[in-house]
Amino acid sequence: MIPFSPAPPLADWPTRFPTPFDRGAVHPLARRAAVELMDTIEVHHALPWRLHEPGNGKMFGVLVVAGADSTIGYLRGFSGMVDGQWDIDGWAPPAFDRFTRDLVWVPGEAEMFDFAAKRATLVGCLPDHLDATEAAQITAAIRALDETRTARSRTLMREIQDSYHFGNALGAVRSLRSIFTPAEPPAGAGDCAAPKLLAQAYRAGLTPLALAEFWWGAPAPTGDRRQGVFYAACRGKCLPILTHMLGGLSVDPPPLYGSAALGPNEPAVVYEDDHLLVVNKPSGMLTVPGRGPTMQDCVMTRLRARYPDATGQMVVHRLDLDTSGLLLAAKDPITASALQRLFSLREIDKHYVAWLDGVVTDDHGHIHLPLRMDVDDRPRNIHDPVFGKPAHTEWQVMARTDGRTRVRFTPHTGRTHQLRVHAAHPDGLDAPIVGDRLYGRTAPDEDERLQLHAERLAFVHPVSGAKVVVEQPAPF
Repeated sequence: MIPFSPAPPLADWPTRFPTPFDRGAVHPLARRAAVELMDTIEVHHALPWRLHEPGNGKMFGVLVVAGADSTIGYLRGFSGMVDGQWDIDGWAPPAFDRFTRDLVWVPGEAEMFDFAAKRATLVGCLPDHLDATEAAQITAAIRALDETRTARSRTLMREIQDSYHFGNALGAVRSLRSIFTPAEPPAGAGDCAAPKLLAQAYRAGLTPLALAEFWWGAPAPTGDRRQGVFYAACRGKCLPILTHMLGGLSVDPPPLYGSAALGPNEPAVVYEDDHLLVVNKPSGMLTVPGRGPTMQDCVMTRLRARYPDATGQMVVHRLDLDTSGLLLAAKDPITASALQRLFSLREIDKHYVAWLDGVVTDDHGHIHLPLRMDVDDRPRNIHDPVFGKPAHTEWQVMARTDGRTRVRFTPHTGRTHQLRVHAAHPDGLDAPIVGDRLYGRTAPDEDERLQLHAERLAFVHPVSGAKVVVEQPAPF
């Protein structure tokens, strides 16, 4: 344990463990420890660990802990490996059993290299001439080898995962696979900083008080991690593990977005005829129901209650929970199908307005960054040039003031969180939307909303053929 100097008075200690799934819930003592660690990393480790080289940035963490003698300090850790090492003196060790892992991984790695060598040999034997029989035989051998390698790799992964064990404040210990059962643990589960830190605290007989995780070094290639920024624990890999490991502690509940009570007249109708309507969705309202009984209040359920004679699901596209603005709905399935076709053909013009956290120097441009869901940390989306879907955003600067830029966005594709990621990504505008709890540089204040609003919809009416233009100015 690294002691605080000077030691904070007891009145400043956390009384409950802040949820690790809210980036805005960093306790002041955890922040103090993190800032100390940031200085230590930059002075002593950034250069030898090459953290500022592209692709080498790393997630680090601190865990504020109390000893049985009422001393207080913190532990420090990093996600995965750093500088090619799992174990570094003075840092939280990995959660797996080293002996068991080495017993599996060392010969297993040799097997994988052997598979690769055999495959390369077979590929090299493919004939240059058109001998269909010989080529088919070699191709079949390659396919069989690949299937054998995949099966063996899965077996090795299961054996390695069996070497991970996690305790909690109640003294209950569970294996990684039992925590995720009946699902398979995702790759890298158990290697994040948070579970490593908690495991070290329990082994040392220390009481966990507060946690903070932050990024240091070069931005992640996906564009969703920046130096010095605090991040919530990922839900895909860490939620099941930390739920178990925090057992026995007094822990604040994770935030439940989309459950806020909104006025009965929301969403307000902006345009309506016999076939369709356009409403102004407020920030904080779901477009469609979420999971669980507290997440059923949404635009879809309210419109169905308001229009009992309408048929179908009504809502034909979506806005993010945090985004406000114009949303198009149909009163019957035929109109809904026609509107969805217009969306698929990109024949509905949509314009958004946003305030960005930063000064954008150019006046106009286009962003092409393929996106996909971050399967380990839903609902976040990330840039992935290999597996991402094409995403195209046009932007126009409207104003610049006090270190912020007001822009108009015209999305030419409709990927989830497209505007938010394209604004924040270093290869996009490198200026996150103000109030963005997922992609912003800092967690928004409690009453601060996402400054993104769908202000204009324009389309040809699927029944009358008339041009329909609906506008709703942003409330910011």
